[in-house]
Amino acid sequence: MNVTSHCIYCHHTLYHLSDGMVKCSVCKKKYSPQRIHQIKTLIKAFCDDENALLASKTLNLSYGSVLKYYQKFRHLCAEYCEEQYQLHRTSDTQYEEYLYIEKSKRHDKTAIFDSHNFLTFSYGEKVYTLLMPSLGMFKQQFVADNLEEVYYKEFSKFMRTSKIIKISEYDNVIEQFWHYFEEFITGFKGVSKEHFPYYLKEAEFKFNTHLKERPKILEQLYFHPID
Repeated sequence: MNVTSHCIYCHHTLYHLSDGMVKCSVCKKKYSPQRIHQIKTLIKAFCDDENALLASKTLNLSYGSVLKYYQKFRHLCAEYCEEQYQLHRTSDTQYEEYLYIEKSKRHDKTAIFDSHNFLTFSYGEKVYTLLMPSLGMFKQQFVADNLEEVYYKEFSKFMRTSKIIKISEYDNVIEQFWHYFEEFITGFKGVSKEHFPYYLKEAEFKFNTHLKERPKILEQLYFHPID
């Protein structure tokens, strides 16, 4: 066996094996350098907003495989955002409510029940998002009773005029994130309710993190997860 570099997982001495794999002398992990390079390349593509389809073609990988990696990265983004907010939030944190409806549905009154409602908190120059319960549970009853238009008007009025008491003044960081999120989410051809929370956290992570720092953070989270 030949000694080479250091283990991606624990940074100790790494050995080349005859089958092309490498093995750590301490943690005993055995892996392919090509696979590690591939994961790092996917992390870079994800951080650069390269969609899964394009990344799969560039790296000659199956779309399904790349999509699984991207979903893993989004989960890591969510964990990181939660950790950062808990570490750095302050007593004067401000927040505001935001209602997101896909542009193609904004003229449909019943689409209000398919909207995504979330709170956006600001702490320093960063934001933290908290998804609120879906209105979908009320859709069937309101439509059955022909009350969807009444509800739409009242809810729209509420969203235009109400302000959560906690916010004391116009918060530019929050509004900047809303504009960022609108541009970010329209880059995808529809996002399911199941996956929406993770796309929201991806946007939060990217908004809060400088482009050059994103790959470093995700590599650390991917290869050195906290148990």
